[in-house]
Amino acid sequence: MNEKGVFITFEGCEGVGKSTHAKRLAAMLADRGAVFTREPGGTPVAEKIREILISDTLTVSPEIEAELFAVQRREHADNLILPALRSGKTVVCDRYIDSSIAYQGFARGIGIDRVLELNEYIVKNCMPDVTLFFDMAPSESFRRRKGSVVEHDRFEGEKLEFHMACYAGFKEAARRFPQRIVSIIPDNDKEVTFQRVVSALKERGIL
Repeated sequence: MNEKGVFITFEGCEGVGKSTHAKRLAAMLADRGAVFTREPGGTPVAEKIREILISDTLTVSPEIEAELFAVQRREHADNLILPALRSGKTVVCDRYIDSSIAYQGFARGIGIDRVLELNEYIVKNCMPDVTLFFDMAPSESFRRRKGSVVEHDRFEGEKLEFHMACYAGFKEAARRFPQRIVSIIPDNDKEVTFQRVVSALKERGIL
């Protein structure tokens, strides 16, 4: 645990509801100074890198993609997450290092160890206290069932096989880091899902 603030991350594949519940949790914890943020992004510099990363008009190699994620993550940590934690705030982040493990390490094939190496600064200085992994396969995601997709986002535009590989990567991260990652099974009823989030955090002594 961090000395003062608490760092909570939400992870999972596209369209499984994690962003909705991350924002809801931050709103619920507003009285303890909760800060909501996201990756890629979170600071002006990191948001500029986000534009490059998600652009569907650009092509970058898996290694460069992973390096860009690592760079924006350090910027994000140094200029938003760590200062907030040091001031005693709760930070709720939509995606973080486990997305790099899943997307670049697993689906892009550079390997989990390589992702951890590129994110060495983060591993040593700014890891989450708890990560809530929304454990739902992309083939079953709420967004896919609706037939919707976020336009002009090259990750969203990837084929189902890619997203299934990402899902396998998240599952592997959960197996590798069970002390940090808690699996949440999303329900069709958003209230049921949110209560699972709250219960998981209470069990960890965070709420």
